[in-house]
Amino acid sequence: MKKLFLSFLYIICAYFSTGYAQTGVSVSPPRVYFESDPGNSNTQKVTVTNVSTKNSLDFAVSLGDWEYDQKGENVMYPANTLPTSCTSWVTIKKEDNYFTLAPGERRDIDITITVPNKLTDKSPVSTAVLYVSQMNPVDDVDSKGAHIKVSIRSGIKLFHKLPSAKSKKLEIENLVYNQSKNTLDLFFENQGDVWTDGKVYTDLVNTQNGEKIALEPVVFYTMPGNKREMNISFPATLKKGKYTASVMLDYGDNNLEIGELNFTYE
Repeated sequence: MKKLFLSFLYIICAYFSTGYAQTGVSVSPPRVYFESDPGNSNTQKVTVTNVSTKNSLDFAVSLGDWEYDQKGENVMYPANTLPTSCTSWVTIKKEDNYFTLAPGERRDIDITITVPNKLTDKSPVSTAVLYVSQMNPVDDVDSKGAHIKVSIRSGIKLFHKLPSAKSKKLEIENLVYNQSKNTLDLFFENQGDVWTDGKVYTDLVNTQNGEKIALEPVVFYTMPGNKREMNISFPATLKKGKYTASVMLDYGDNNLEIGELNFTYE
C-alpha cells in the first residue's frame, strides 16, 4: 500500500509540471489581451506546441476564472465564479476543443471574446483563463529515476477591457520595517480602472556612512481594486545601522509612485 500511495503522489505532482525531458507542451503567449466595446468581438491567437520528442499528445481546451491574492499569487476558480469573469464571452472553434499533436507539431487556436450588448457589471475589465490539458498520460522518468505517468496542464490568462478603461494609478498606502522578519513591508493599491504591471525598485542608504545598496527589482502584476502586500527581503550582508529606504513603483509611461522610510537595522 505504501508503494502504491507514493506512485499516486508522483502522478499528481507530474500533472502540474511544465514538462519532463521526454514530454511537454508549450503554449504562447502566456497572457492574451483583448479590447472591444459592448456588442463587438475581438479575436486573438495562441499557439500550442507538442515539445515531446516521441509521444503524440491529446489535448482538451477548457475555461476557468482567476484572480490575484494580496501577495500577488494566482488563485484559480471554476468558470463563471467571479463577478469579473468573461468566460461566458469566450468562444473557440469546435475543432480546437479536442485535438492531437504529433511530436514537434504545433497548432494555432483562435480565441474570440464577444462582449454582450448590455453589461450588468460596472467593471470595465474582465478576465478568464484558458486551460490546455493533456488527456493521455505518458510514461516518463523523474529526476530520481522513478517511473511515473505524466500529464500536463497549461493555463493562459485572458484579459479584456473596454476602450474607456485607461486610468493607471497606484497608491502606496504604507511602508514599514518588519523587525521580527527583517523585511521591508510595502502596501499599495491599484486605484485605476485597468490592469497595471511594473517593477518595484528599492534603495537602502546607510545614513551613518552614506553607503547605498540597490536591491534587485521585483516584478508585480495588479488588477483594478487590488490591494497588495509585498515583503522585500534584505541582503544577508546588510550591516547593522540606521537606514533610509526609498521604494519606487515604476509602472510605465513615466508613472512613478515613491515612498521613503527611516529605520534602524539591528
